[in-house]
Amino acid sequence: MVKEIERAGIPVVHMCTVTPISMTVGANRIVPTIAIPHPLGNPDLDPEEEKALRRKLVERALRALSTEVEEQTIFEE
Repeated sequence: MVKEIERAGIPVVHMCTVTPISMTVGANRIVPTIAIPHPLGNPDLDPEEEKALRRKLVERALRALSTEVEEQTIFEE
């Protein structure tokens, strides 16, 4: 699905916990997330810390979305 959306000219960021799967399916912009049961959060954190963590992930995804890529790229910190 990611490749087809990109082929239509719409940039996509694939946020996932298992980046090798993203590479296999052909995602161009990949943002690693936290854990399989909680990809965009950590319920062990207090609410403010979790909000900061989620914000950091979304900001990283937005930076990835606005970055031109020529090949598959993993956007880590």
